[in-house]
Amino acid sequence: MNKGFPEWIRQAWGAGPDFRNTRELIEDLGLHTVCQSARCPNRGQCWRRNTATFMILGDVCTRNCAYCAVRNGPPAPVQPDEPERVAEAVRRMRLKHAVVTSVTRDDLADGGASYFAQTIQAIRHASPGTVVEVLTPDFGGAVDAVSTVLQRVPDVFGHNVETVPRLYPSVRGSAADYARSLEVLKWAANFTPKPIVKSAFMVGHGESRQEVRETLEDLVAAGCVAVCIGQYLRPTPSQREVVEFVPPQQFEEYDEMARALGFEYVAAAPLVRSSYWADRLIAAPFAETPSPAVREV
Repeated sequence: MNKGFPEWIRQAWGAGPDFRNTRELIEDLGLHTVCQSARCPNRGQCWRRNTATFMILGDVCTRNCAYCAVRNGPPAPVQPDEPERVAEAVRRMRLKHAVVTSVTRDDLADGGASYFAQTIQAIRHASPGTVVEVLTPDFGGAVDAVSTVLQRVPDVFGHNVETVPRLYPSVRGSAADYARSLEVLKWAANFTPKPIVKSAFMVGHGESRQEVRETLEDLVAAGCVAVCIGQYLRPTPSQREVVEFVPPQQFEEYDEMARALGFEYVAAAPLVRSSYWADRLIAAPFAETPSPAVREV
């Protein structure tokens, strides 16, 4: 990593047999991961743990957020067998907790919601005991699309606000809307059966501590019970610069703040990402008994 980064940001690159096995399996099945496409700093650590965050609907996004390294442009047609290939990867990796996200596909009538639903179903059949977590785009705020995903009963429903509302124009661009993201989370929190509702955002864009608190309050009000807070890192020179490297002790304060506001599950540290150690962040509800979705299979 960049030599100018503070010591607490440094992370080892991927290597070793377990890392190679994960990479080869993903390549063999022709899958995309957010680990690769978003240039996640934790890829080496996660792949050495034999885990990855699967990214469906291709690897080209119809939006162009200023912080994100995922390619932007006209996406390729959706591959009908992708849900089954993701499910096969989950089965081969023997994942207890699988995380599925996607690029944003504003070109699709339902934003790709039906493919999330198919992927959840495919994982349930291939690996019935696996906890399924989805991290979805906002689907343009279409509640029918959100319901399509929720009807397949994911154990965890995630949608990230990504930053504080004041910074949306510069960080997320005109296609994203903070209030719309909160509505997506509210819809999930009021759905039956109700999943664990989760969101995440990055700091280091120039937000204030009060803005972080207000964002956490908004998420609690929307029905979120889980939140992840991490340091923004510029993935390539094409993305916006880091305004501030937030020290670890500030993340500890954010952790305490979130718990005091009522969050049940909190991960706040420089290298935290929305799916980082997801299996450990929300482990307790699934430790003793299968989730409602698993029992239905």
